[in-house]
Amino acid sequence: MGRGTVAGPGAPWGEHKGGWKIAERRVRVNEQIRISPIRLIGEGGGQIGIVSLDEGRARAAAAGLDLVEVAPDSRPPVVRMMDYGKYKYKAARAAREARRKQHTTQIKEVKFRPGIDDHDYDFKLRHARRFLEEGNKVKLTMMFRGRQIAHPELGRQVLLRVTGDLADCGKVEQYPNFEGRQMSMALSPLRRAVATD
Repeated sequence: MGRGTVAGPGAPWGEHKGGWKIAERRVRVNEQIRISPIRLIGEGGGQIGIVSLDEGRARAAAAGLDLVEVAPDSRPPVVRMMDYGKYKYKAARAAREARRKQHTTQIKEVKFRPGIDDHDYDFKLRHARRFLEEGNKVKLTMMFRGRQIAHPELGRQVLLRVTGDLADCGKVEQYPNFEGRQMSMALSPLRRAVATD
């Protein structure tokens, strides 16, 4: 993208051969603006009025600002005086901050065996609880070895015990089902209301 080109969340959708893509919205700045007269908006947001393009450029130059076309489709086009570099920097910083705060849900897997002892059970339960509290989904996998496959009810009991112990932070999304020599089920985190001061 060259100078004065911005693709943002407000950009229109355009059809693309391989599917959908966001069409870029071109923003004209300074010399790229061609239509005269223009409706000029001051730096503070106050309307200056309809002026010639040359007068608008002279006013912006005197204030040390850029002319940025904000509504190209209206007649006359609406142009605002602003520090365009500063505006782009703030917009990029806000987008970066929004991406940082965005949480992507992942599926974490915790594996169990039918004859698991209490210490291992508690250890794995703590991991599953932490994953749910972080907002991730948890896949509980019961692994059967050898002749253990003949007693699937033992594995099911362990999985149901886990869901009972995690009922305060997770809910069952998928009940136990067999996949080969494994039995698995899924838990999703409970949505908690955030307390406000």
